[in-house]
Amino acid sequence: MAAQTTEPQAAQKTRSLTSSHIWLLTAGGFFAFFVFGFVDNLKGPTLPALLRDLNFSYSQGGSILFSAYIGFMVATLLTGVLADATGMKTVLLLAGISLTAGLTAFSLVSSFWLLAAALFVVGLGLGAIEVGGNGLIVDLHTRDRGRFLNLLAVFHGVGSFVVPLYAAQLLSTNFSWRQVYQFAIILAIGLALFFLFVKYPRAQRGGEGLNLRTLFAAGFTWRMTWYYLFVAVYVAAEIGVASWIVEYLQQVKGFEIGTSSLYLSLFFAAIMVGRLGGSFIVERVGYLAIMLVATVIATVSLTIGIFGPPWLTFCIPLTGLFFSIMFPTATASVSSLQLANMGAILGVLFTFGRLGGALGPWLIGTAADIVGIELAFALTISFCVVMLGALLMLRRMACRKVEAARRGAHL
Repeated sequence: MAAQTTEPQAAQKTRSLTSSHIWLLTAGGFFAFFVFGFVDNLKGPTLPALLRDLNFSYSQGGSILFSAYIGFMVATLLTGVLADATGMKTVLLLAGISLTAGLTAFSLVSSFWLLAAALFVVGLGLGAIEVGGNGLIVDLHTRDRGRFLNLLAVFHGVGSFVVPLYAAQLLSTNFSWRQVYQFAIILAIGLALFFLFVKYPRAQRGGEGLNLRTLFAAGFTWRMTWYYLFVAVYVAAEIGVASWIVEYLQQVKGFEIGTSSLYLSLFFAAIMVGRLGGSFIVERVGYLAIMLVATVIATVSLTIGIFGPPWLTFCIPLTGLFFSIMFPTATASVSSLQLANMGAILGVLFTFGRLGGALGPWLIGTAADIVGIELAFALTISFCVVMLGALLMLRRMACRKVEAARRGAHL
């Protein structure tokens, strides 16, 4: 089997769908990512209340979060293969079912291990959305996929922006962290019902079949290794900030619950606005170029916010503006390589992303017990530096490829 698939072949997948049906499925993908952002970021504003209610340490809290990302990694590996075999509808339906079960269990139990197990199931659902949502958009919009993937990520940003305000409102009016999770179950049920009843023609489903030899040949090159590293450390930085900024601001900066939750909302608002704006310029600037510039600025902004004077603390949530385009643009960059078994390859990419998402909050929580939350939170800056190195290597490889093509054209 060839290692590549042509754009016309990809375009054939949408021919059996009407324009209105394509946009209905696109809306379903956007809703899935809203649920993704909402549920994925419940942990930030509720974590302090959970730790105090159950008398858990920072490291225990970080370990509970770690279980969600283990579930996410398992899901991205399995559902990437499942997507190639049965299509995205099955993946997104399973996502809704997993989130419903996991959120229900998490809101009812108190044992450390049961909480970790419940959040593992939630992670399975989130990982399925990551693969299914991105795969759906790549499938439906073969042109300008960078723009549509950034728009998809905007809805993740909307959910992420809304949830701290939602959680803070409930927590400040004497609702428990358990009830915060219980109300979110409604969204999970809605997701499952949408993809249970929406039509998704069989012609849309995968079609390539899974070829392990092709998958390993295309998915584990040096170039893909740098993509995996970049995505891993980026997600470690973003989720590290999202998971611990509320606790950091309360303990280090002396902010109240309302103000610290507002800063978390501003972080996600910046991500949302950045992705919306990025959807208009990412195709013009180029995938690697725009990610490189954004990483440099994000590193500077985060450093100033953490180590600068108090009045510059706003630079921490401002970093979300420069984080915004990283993940969807990296996904678009990989999907533009026209590799076979793209569902499985994206699954591997997302798995590395959530490996970073698992290790980032866990490392910060563990380090906080040793050196304090201020220095531990600064680990996010180190993640940004590694991102920069990975992008420089990818840029160097891209330049070499262009140069080799030019030399070949002159021969």
